[in-house]
Amino acid sequence: MDKAQQDALKKAAGIEAAKLIENGMIAGLGTGSTVRFLVDELGRRVKEEGLEFTGVTTSRRTQEQAEGYGIKIVDIDDVDHIDITIDGADEVDKNFNGIKGGGAALLWEKIVATNSNKIVWIVDESKVVDTIGKFPLPVEVIPFGAGHVIKRFEARGYKPTLRLDAEGKPVRTDENNYVVDLHLDRIDHPQDLAEDLITTVGVVEHGLFLNMVDKVIVGDPDGPRVMTNSNK
Repeated sequence: MDKAQQDALKKAAGIEAAKLIENGMIAGLGTGSTVRFLVDELGRRVKEEGLEFTGVTTSRRTQEQAEGYGIKIVDIDDVDHIDITIDGADEVDKNFNGIKGGGAALLWEKIVATNSNKIVWIVDESKVVDTIGKFPLPVEVIPFGAGHVIKRFEARGYKPTLRLDAEGKPVRTDENNYVVDLHLDRIDHPQDLAEDLITTVGVVEHGLFLNMVDKVIVGDPDGPRVMTNSNK
């Protein structure tokens, strides 16, 4: 699938998801290429349909895009709940386990998701997999002692790499932390791995989002289809 086809599927999923936002809602807005189409559509609805809602964003990038459309964005600590969060995902399997953090926003994404009444992911069909892990698993780590955390991951066979930008410098998250990507190929026991990662000193958060999502809207060539998590 070429990029134009993939973008068309992402756009269709984003437009479908935008229908879930209603007047007066507090909505979490995720980060990434599919979410950009969602925010474009919400901007259109604000302008053309008079939609009024309050947004909480998972990155500064999304905040800037939304505010450009006149969408009201507030800090997460200024709201007592979030009605629905719509975000992308890098991979999701049939058990509704996902990997997020390809865009290095996983910590904010998880904080917003955890405080949401309902979570919806929008993806193109290439992101739906049998077993997660082919996409490298991002782990956000504090810069101090990061080298030791990486050595520990190496010893456990996690095949870690420090994520670098185009200039060869470590990528920094919105909280100024580093991202270490684990090249696992497949994750057969995600709960055990999640527990191991989060209890490693120096790790702030990891990109395993396990059984958190309520619905996944998949951009499909035949039109968007919805996967509903019956365990939620």
